[in-house]
Amino acid sequence: MSDSVAILATLVAFDTVSTRSNLPLIDWVEAFARGHGAAVERVPDATGNKAALWISVGPGDKPGYVLSGHSDVVPVEGQPWSSDPFVLREEAGRLYGRGTSDMKGFLAVCLAALPAMMTAGLSTPIHLAISYDEEIGCLGVRPLIARMLERGLHPRGCFVGEPTGMEVVVGHKGKSAARVTFRGLACHSALAPQGVNAVEYAARFIEHVRLSAEALVRDGRRDALYDVPHTTGLSSVVRGGSALNIVPETCSVEFEYRAIGGDDAAALAAAAIAYATDILAPMMQAVDPACGVAIEPLIDYPGLETRPEAEIVTLAKTLAGRNGHAKVSYGTEAGLFEALGNTPSVVIGPRSIARAHKADEYVTRDELEACAAFIHQLIAHSCL
Repeated sequence: MSDSVAILATLVAFDTVSTRSNLPLIDWVEAFARGHGAAVERVPDATGNKAALWISVGPGDKPGYVLSGHSDVVPVEGQPWSSDPFVLREEAGRLYGRGTSDMKGFLAVCLAALPAMMTAGLSTPIHLAISYDEEIGCLGVRPLIARMLERGLHPRGCFVGEPTGMEVVVGHKGKSAARVTFRGLACHSALAPQGVNAVEYAARFIEHVRLSAEALVRDGRRDALYDVPHTTGLSSVVRGGSALNIVPETCSVEFEYRAIGGDDAAALAAAAIAYATDILAPMMQAVDPACGVAIEPLIDYPGLETRPEAEIVTLAKTLAGRNGHAKVSYGTEAGLFEALGNTPSVVIGPRSIARAHKADEYVTRDELEACAAFIHQLIAHSCL
């Protein structure tokens, strides 16, 4: 366990907030993996400022298992941390630092197990997939999955180590979000009927999203395994107007849908966007043809809906010593491994999502030990 904690301290020390490069962390992990004899492939992004890693141990001609985690973390600005968030601090068995829960703790345990993987004589390979930009839309795992497919790799299953308290999570919601900007016609408020009020058209759009969300609550599908057992929709950020006596020229609205299995978040978002472009925009343009609506996609990732009887679920329960399974409302990269990579996936990792993204984020030694036990059980299973 001391190795996991030491590696976690190293990983936390890299400031990998999504707006910054993750290359220093990737350089360190790549050198660590190569130093232990693992095969490593780097998958850079288009800018060259970020990269993902694919680390493999075991025979290259067989389908194996993927342990997946992201390297980026959320910002710390404005949060009341008790100590430097990028210096691991231990107190009463708790290890504090940005990313300890989400999800450098999982990565530290996987890397600490790498020497055991190398010497175990695996008959089924184990891969470590380390991505970037998960926190801003699960972006960095997509080229990693594409490279996996280019190499002809078709893993038997994937374990995504987001914080679940080592519960076996078989489903998560999909999400689709966008920014809709209304471009109206400004004028003096005393002449309001001669203008096109962008804020008021944005308000109509917000009401449309609200009514659709209420319909989903009232008439939509249900899945009791989720803490919020239905699909949700909301508008969350609105920016518009410049002065009380000016009919506002522009107003933007950021909105999202989070869908349970059986619902399609992207389709719901597309329907809302169609209301803005097909209904509201022509009404604005009837006053002034220069008016209109601009759409900027923000986030889009699929949900996860793994069958409870699937082989990967049964294996996860066996390795974790669990009988039950759960679903979560937050998103992960597991849905992309399944949707893009055709890889059956579950989410399982140490810690609690309730601690993520907060000041004084932490993981406990006991939680790391439980995760390490899972990984070493996987190593033993992969030797059979």
